[in-house]
Amino acid sequence: MYPLAEQVRASRIVKAVKIPHPCGDPSLPAELDAQLRRVIVETALKAIQTEVSRTTLFFPALAMSA
Repeated sequence: MYPLAEQVRASRIVKAVKIPHPCGDPSLPAELDAQLRRVIVETALKAIQTEVSRTTLFFPALAMSA
């Protein structure tokens, strides 16, 4: 969904998992889903603390151990 965010000129975009589940993945076991949500939210917090002058895409570190 980030292409839409770029079209409306959002200043900060955090790339997440899927449109229906932007902050998590219900197909994962509960513990891994919680870790994933935390990583996405931490990335979003870093994004709002980062000074930007144009649209900037932030990628969470989604590598997780199973």
